[in-house]
Amino acid sequence: MNSIIKACASDDPNAQRELVTLYYVYASKICRLYGKSEEECDEMINDGFLKVLNNIHKYDYSKAFKGWMRAIFINSCIDYYRKYYQKNNVVSLELIHDVEVNTDIISTLSAEELMSLVTRLPDSCRIVFILYVIDGYKHHEIGELLGIQEGTSKSNLRDARIKLKKLIFNEYGEHTFIPYSKKVDHD
Repeated sequence: MNSIIKACASDDPNAQRELVTLYYVYASKICRLYGKSEEECDEMINDGFLKVLNNIHKYDYSKAFKGWMRAIFINSCIDYYRKYYQKNNVVSLELIHDVEVNTDIISTLSAEELMSLVTRLPDSCRIVFILYVIDGYKHHEIGELLGIQEGTSKSNLRDARIKLKKLIFNEYGEHTFIPYSKKVDHD
């Protein structure tokens, strides 16, 4: 792999094609989390690979290439979100009674089923949910990445969870929920 990376740093088009071929599926999975449509995902993938190839000379060979590339793709997806959605995207706060999802039902959902529901969340909720739950960012980091307050990140995550619970309820029915008894915050 190091020889491909070095060749890419020297602008070798064959090496660049090989790198894209090797990591296209991996990059697609990252971008599919953040994009709402095939067109958006394709643009995020293209932007991400362009950034990888333009910055490959900065890659530290002592670190995992896949992790370095993942960070670039996540940032590329966030840049796309900032460019097209953030200014016009306001999440309406709904007055909903909190409910807790029955964990037996959640454990039967495949990752694909759950992610298909996540992609239906409003953009600001979806991005924060993915960054926090899937990518492991903290609220202050999400705030810095998205240019929002830490409290806004927490609020968007809460809204995402509520909306996701409603989606699961609508998709899988009443038996998926039990009354919510107390508020639990993991942050």
